[in-house]
Amino acid sequence: MQRDNDHTLGHLLDRVETAAQHDDVTLRDVLDQFGERSITPFILLAALLLVSPLSGVIGMSSFIAVLVIVLSAQALVGRKRLWLPAFLLGKKMRSKHLHTTVRWLRKPCAFFDRHSGQRLQFLTTGPMRFITLLTCTILPVGWPFLEFVPFASSFGGGTVALFAFGLFTRDGLYVLLGYVSMVTVAGIFYIVLF
Repeated sequence: MQRDNDHTLGHLLDRVETAAQHDDVTLRDVLDQFGERSITPFILLAALLLVSPLSGVIGMSSFIAVLVIVLSAQALVGRKRLWLPAFLLGKKMRSKHLHTTVRWLRKPCAFFDRHSGQRLQFLTTGPMRFITLLTCTILPVGWPFLEFVPFASSFGGGTVALFAFGLFTRDGLYVLLGYVSMVTVAGIFYIVLF
């Protein structure tokens, strides 16, 4: 069921495109489009960038890992206003790369928007919300080590994106799918490495 409010991926992508009006765009420019109170959508946005072709850019996995850890930790402790260090806020990216990424994400995001609803909400509140945010804080720690394995960190980004989308839309089905994804990817890595 598609939503008519701001809790859609399409709305997030629209805001990102609005931020990228000049040759370069900073994280501060994007944040200005969401406001200081938007921690969960920002976690979602960061994770989505890692699922996109941008994950192949050297340094992107590490940058997104730090960003997701900082954001998730703030949401975990119940911080109401978003805080980011100056070196992250000033991080620049070419706007054309961001526009390409947004275009690439439009179709899959529209699919998820159409197929979200108020399901299994107990997974998005209370102790389960805490556990999910804690998972989002710990999971990215390994991403920098995958930096030179092309697109390997995209699996982790996809998992965090499922978690964040579930929390953002209050659709526990996506939180559940995030846990299934995490266990599946961990199992695959275990089989490949051992």
